[in-house]
Amino acid sequence: MRVDFNFVPNGWKKVKIAKKLFFQEGPGVRKWQFTTEGIKLLNVGNINDGKVDLSTTDKHLSTEEATGKYAHFLVDEGDLLIACSGIVVDNFHNKIAFAKKEHLPLCLNTSTMRFRPLENDVDLNYFKYFLQTAHFTSQLQKLITGSAQLNFGPSHIKKIDFLLPPLSTQKRIAQILDNAAALRDKTQQLLSEYDQLAQSIFLEMFGDPVINQKGYDKIPLSEIVIDDKNAIVDGPFGSSIKKSDYVDQGIPIIRINNIRNEGYHDKDYKYLRREKYEELKRSKVVQNDILIARVGNTIGKTCIFNKNFEALLSTTGVAKASINQSKYNVVFIDKLMSIPTYKKYIQTFIRGAGQPYLNLTQIKSFKILRVPIKLQNQFAEKIALIEKQKALAKQELQQSEDLFNCLLQKAFKGELV
Repeated sequence: MRVDFNFVPNGWKKVKIAKKLFFQEGPGVRKWQFTTEGIKLLNVGNINDGKVDLSTTDKHLSTEEATGKYAHFLVDEGDLLIACSGIVVDNFHNKIAFAKKEHLPLCLNTSTMRFRPLENDVDLNYFKYFLQTAHFTSQLQKLITGSAQLNFGPSHIKKIDFLLPPLSTQKRIAQILDNAAALRDKTQQLLSEYDQLAQSIFLEMFGDPVINQKGYDKIPLSEIVIDDKNAIVDGPFGSSIKKSDYVDQGIPIIRINNIRNEGYHDKDYKYLRREKYEELKRSKVVQNDILIARVGNTIGKTCIFNKNFEALLSTTGVAKASINQSKYNVVFIDKLMSIPTYKKYIQTFIRGAGQPYLNLTQIKSFKILRVPIKLQNQFAEKIALIEKQKALAKQELQQSEDLFNCLLQKAFKGELV
């Protein structure tokens, strides 16, 4: 989106963030300082979908160190928290959340920041929505050389302008956007409930895939794929694809961002010229392959590639498994891997301290329940009925997201009030 940085609505001001808000990035706590109890450290992965979820981390500082050396990094109730490293631009709006009383005590860690107003002329909820605008992200990308990944700190924030209307206008804008966001979130919650229903049906039919109360045999993933040496592969190394290999139209490249909890994300592609694709066909993806994220914060996330066209994995960060569909239903495999206890099971295979990863040998060894194909197909039929309802909910969600984005644009052009 093209942004006119010189435009300021009538009665508003353009000011530096640093003039109106206190902000602070967390310290670089070293691995040897981590403890298993004390005060939790806030990490990038704890901020998702506009909420703080501390259940996904066990990293702590000792209470003595947190309240002593790092006392000035302790989070307060009402602080606006953001992740500021390794974030895809299009997903940044999900990496912003308020600290609540139940999250405390909590200490900032590296790659997380907090904001609070210096005086009473800034509504922090209004500022939260400003951070979601192209006006903010466009300035930020210019400062960090236009990278698709947001990696920034206080030195960048100091240089950014934001649009500041009178306080009463800020509050009205925040309320309008709160109402639109609530409509969007309600539909998102409905989608989440459909996913929970699918998991409940799986557990009722087959039991927990890790505990295995029903006593099924277990076999490695490598034994349920097609007879092909490239049945389980990752993408090519980054150096295998050069800038000159990309084209405006060609073979779609699948990235980690295409693997979503709600299913395959059929957007945001880059394209590769066909000649280069033919060289890298070891990493091709076809309809009904299972996609697996194997690096970073989304490690272990899976989905079904449900599109009827050829594509290529982007990097070694994404793997695929081509299932032998005469013996296994891909819907069964995908839902099995989404069960919470199975996700925790996958976590036990993770290696690497700085950059966690799964290697292909580990992926091939994932244990899968040996369930009769007839039962798998019956399960898939039930899931198909749920997916029909989800499709309708997704249409409603898209409409509510379009409404929110429209209001967001109008709000910061001064057109809502």
